[in-house]
Amino acid sequence: MNRLYYGDNLDVLRECIASESVDLAYLDPPFKSDQNYNVLFKAHDGAKAAAQIQAFEDTWEWNEESARACAHVIESGGPVSDAMRAFRTFLGDSDMMAYLAMMAPRLVELRRVLKPAGNIFLHCDPAASHYLKMLMDGTFGPENFRNEIVWHRTAAKGLMTRALAGNHDVILSYQRSAGSTWNTDQMFTAYDPDDLDEKTLDKYSATDATGRRYQLTSLLNPNPDRPHLTYEFLGITRVWRWTKPRMQAAYEAGLVIQPRPGAVPRYKRYLDEQRGKPFGDVWTDIPPINARARERLGYPTQKPEPLLERLIQAGSNPGDVVLDAFCGCGTTIAAAQKLERQWIGIDVTFLAINLIRQRLRDQYGPDVDATYEVIGQPTTVQDAANLAAEKPHQFQWWATGQVGGRLAEQKKGADRGIDGRIFFHDEGPKGPTKQIILSVKAGHLKPEYVRELRGVIEREQAVIGGLLCLNEPTKAMRREAANAGFYKSPWGSEHARLQILTVAELLEGKRIDYPAERQTQATFKRAPRAVKEHEQPRLREAEDV
Repeated sequence: MNRLYYGDNLDVLRECIASESVDLAYLDPPFKSDQNYNVLFKAHDGAKAAAQIQAFEDTWEWNEESARACAHVIESGGPVSDAMRAFRTFLGDSDMMAYLAMMAPRLVELRRVLKPAGNIFLHCDPAASHYLKMLMDGTFGPENFRNEIVWHRTAAKGLMTRALAGNHDVILSYQRSAGSTWNTDQMFTAYDPDDLDEKTLDKYSATDATGRRYQLTSLLNPNPDRPHLTYEFLGITRVWRWTKPRMQAAYEAGLVIQPRPGAVPRYKRYLDEQRGKPFGDVWTDIPPINARARERLGYPTQKPEPLLERLIQAGSNPGDVVLDAFCGCGTTIAAAQKLERQWIGIDVTFLAINLIRQRLRDQYGPDVDATYEVIGQPTTVQDAANLAAEKPHQFQWWATGQVGGRLAEQKKGADRGIDGRIFFHDEGPKGPTKQIILSVKAGHLKPEYVRELRGVIEREQAVIGGLLCLNEPTKAMRREAANAGFYKSPWGSEHARLQILTVAELLEGKRIDYPAERQTQATFKRAPRAVKEHEQPRLREAEDV
């Protein structure tokens, strides 16, 4: 079962992930110590100005907490401790030191959960990659360093002042042991007819009736001691590479050719079915997600799926377990699902959890919900009350996510009283966008809240308002909501204009009532439908058996 965890990844790794249970780990942790990380959404009308939702504050600054974490790592002893003591001497009480103190225990846990054949990829910025590489050496051993992959993520921009423009990221690749999985057959570029040398063209000099280039290659097995592959075919007895049924099928498909009677049959290998050049450690062929890309979801640190697909295919096999400890908007999870791997995602915000759930539904349909489990979200009213008391913003994100909404723009004044929004169409995808205003209340409830929400609905020209509350509303509040009337859809269905849902009802599965039968979800940018690996046409070379 695939799993999506809400919580601090260090706690989740320590308490929930078994030792040697993960085949591949990828992490893209925040590394800048001078900014907040925001999720950006374009306005529902497509305006370029984006509403910002602060997902989490950058907490990597040197303080009592980071000093305590650093001391704990140093006191644990071993190579990681040695590296941290050296960093402490060199970096002092800096924010970079705080960042490394945060990363060190997480890397130690990631090494613990990796299988002996496991791989780990750490995506980082050049500003921190050299420190992280030393920390990875201390954690995994310098002998298990595999590559420093340079991803050319964008063209150089801006004028050069006292330095060259930065346009690449670094991905540190380490293996758990010398026997770690590494699929070299996946590490080739696609066939490119415009990038062929004369030697290759001479080798594939023959052409068929369609103009496709090919060469005839041997079907003989290099191992003569293969009795089950020794048989007669087209009058010739040899030790063949394939079983007889496969040989017969290839012959009927026109891929096994006997040049003349009595000659040894040969395999017809087409040039355009061959792989291209092997990858180096500088990747320039995967562009970043541009503003018009279909997969772009508005998450500022979102990485392109082809990048994650390449890493996952190189370091794991179908059915393996892929882990992302900072899963953000879920690109690793989407790639793992597509490539038929099992997956584990961890994130510290319900905003990310909600984005991932919506992304999977868009790509695979609503039935995908049954293929994974969300762990760490409230399952009882008391859980929700605890979340509201400890992390009120997370409670808001969780509540709005339960009904398929997103947080409202964080502005003062005009948007006061709006905690979330749902956008939908009930006159076709090209019809006007209509909105539902959400208000989340965790404390004592008053009838004024309903009246205030009714005023916000009228001001914002919304069609429905939803009050999501932790406690049970009063009769006066229910009466006030009932007096607000109904929204009537273009085809005649009626929906209460003001709706009150308690946390208990949310946990039971109750949602905002609106024209869902024919509506087009417009709250989040839709991820494109996915095509799984086994559904894609693949060009494969001849195999031994």
